[in-house]
Amino acid sequence: MSILLKSVIFLGATAGFVYLSWHSLRNPRSHGFYRFFAFESILALVLLNLDYWFYEPFSPHQVISWLLLIVSLFLVIHGFQLLHRVGKPKSERDDRSLIGIEKTTELVRVGAYRYIRHPMYSSGLFGTWGVFFKHPLWLSLCLAVITTIFWTMTAKIEEAENISFFGPAYQSYMKQTKMFIPFLF
Repeated sequence: MSILLKSVIFLGATAGFVYLSWHSLRNPRSHGFYRFFAFESILALVLLNLDYWFYEPFSPHQVISWLLLIVSLFLVIHGFQLLHRVGKPKSERDDRSLIGIEKTTELVRVGAYRYIRHPMYSSGLFGTWGVFFKHPLWLSLCLAVITTIFWTMTAKIEEAENISFFGPAYQSYMKQTKMFIPFLF
């Protein structure tokens, strides 16, 4: 794919991310501020490795990549469904930096949320490293590490927001679960 087409895709996707994150970008203390940069850096990583997506499909790094991407896909779909169904998002939750599904009014503790606090950001992490393994290079590694830092910052700030909204119930939940990977991290 040409650099020009990749640049157009990057700019178009960035415009979409800006639209989605507009209120968050005006508030560096919101989790959406850092999520925007996680989206941007994973987009850059995808475009950097796009030409190698199906190159040597049965090589060890491609197999690892596909496994990580499958886990990522499962977690984002599963997490979204649980937030929508169990989290009972309501537009009355007054925080302009939150987007639709994030306006949960119930603490979700079932499914993946029983083990990890951030299945959707965990999906972002697995996806990031899945894309990295498509064509592991130093530049890709740097982008994957930067993206990981942004996902972690996003989750940390969202946890402070959740403590503010859910109170001691969320603090108790944090003691019972890991952030991204069950039983590890």
